Amino acid sequence: MEHAKDMSKYRYEQALQCLQSSKALISLDDYKGAANRSYYGVFHAMRSVMALSNVDFGNHGQVIGYFRKSYIKTEIFPKEMSRIIDTLFKERNKCDYDDFYVINKEDVTNQLSSAEYFISEINKYLVNFQSENEAKGK
Repeated sequence: MEHAKDMSKYRYEQALQCLQSSKALISLDDYKGAANRSYYGVFHAMRSVMALSNVDFGNHGQVIGYFRKSYIKTEIFPKEMSRIIDTLFKERNKCDYDDFYVINKEDVTNQLSSAEYFISEINKYLVNFQSENEAKGK
C-alpha cells in the first residue's frame, strides 16, 4: 500500500504542477500550451486516484474510461467531472494536432478553472481516503 500512496502523491503533485504551468502559459499568451497543461493536470489527477488501487493504463482513453466507470458512474465523483474530462481532452487534441486551431484567452481560462475544480475534488477524495486508512491503521 505504501507504494500506491507514494505513486498517488507523485501523480497529484504532477497535476498541481500542470496547473501552475497552465497559468504561466496563459500569462505568456500561449493559449494552446495552457490548454495542454490544463488537460494534463486532470489526467494526472485521475491517475493519482487510480494509483491507490494499483490501476494504470497505457493510453488516455483507457484511463478516462476506467475513471468514469469506477469513480463517476459510481457517484464517487460528480457527473460534471465527466464533462470536464471531455471538454479538456477535446480541446487539448485540437490545440496539439490541428495546425490552424485557435483557442482564445477566455476559453482557456475557463478550462483552467474547470481543471482547478476537478483537481480540488480529487484532493478532497485523496485526503478522505488517507484519513480513512489512517483510522483503520493502514
